[in-house]
Amino acid sequence: MIASPFNYSAPTTLPEALALLSSENAKVLAGGMSLIPMMKLRLSSPDHLVDLGRLQGLNSITQSGDSITVGAMATHYEIESSALLRKACPLLAETAAAIGDVQVRNRGTVGGSIAHADPAADYPAALLALDAKIVLQTLGSERTLAIADFIKDAFTTALEPGEIVTRIIVPVESAGTGTSYQKMLQPASGFAIVGVAARVRKDGSLKRLGVTGLASKAFAIGNADNLSAIDAASASSDIHASPEYRKAMAKVYARRAVAAALARA
Repeated sequence: MIASPFNYSAPTTLPEALALLSSENAKVLAGGMSLIPMMKLRLSSPDHLVDLGRLQGLNSITQSGDSITVGAMATHYEIESSALLRKACPLLAETAAAIGDVQVRNRGTVGGSIAHADPAADYPAALLALDAKIVLQTLGSERTLAIADFIKDAFTTALEPGEIVTRIIVPVESAGTGTSYQKMLQPASGFAIVGVAARVRKDGSLKRLGVTGLASKAFAIGNADNLSAIDAASASSDIHASPEYRKAMAKVYARRAVAAALARA
């Protein structure tokens, strides 16, 4: 199919982009890995497409003190290959490397992915394990939300009209902390049937999990030794897995992720 007619803008500054997004039924184009297929199927029909590809600085990855700021336009490949992230926040780099295929990782962006909020996406598991913060901006204001407050449900976030994700803030890992992302992937798409990110410390003071693919949205488990949250989840069902199978596999991959994280701690 062919997308419905739309206006197209490619602003060069963030204020210009935000001003354009204040128009009725405008959509952000980041990497386009989700939006373009949806437009071709007419599942999404924006009147105005605002392409962020020409904005400068929105793909930067920088450290300040004990936190790292990742620009929303950073591609999965830029996150996967970032020397800073591989050293200081390896969970995010490892998770990015598990997304889709080479073509997707070179075009898709972290901001576009989390704004789309696919319940089988990889980033939410890692970001929940990291207790990441999401920075949102409109033409006149800026606010910061915890990732758990940002993702509301399947394909639903806290984004308001005219608001975009500008950056993600993750912690610098301290010595003695280990992380791992393990997933059971759907071979054709690479999406997670279930995926679990683990973040643990040797001394037991931190045992946090992020789980994706299991339910209508990703969720965190504060104690990796207690997987009752997986049993209590309203698990999804599709042609790939029943709810019971998803729960069983979520526990398997949780244990694998914890074991791998402890080995790295």
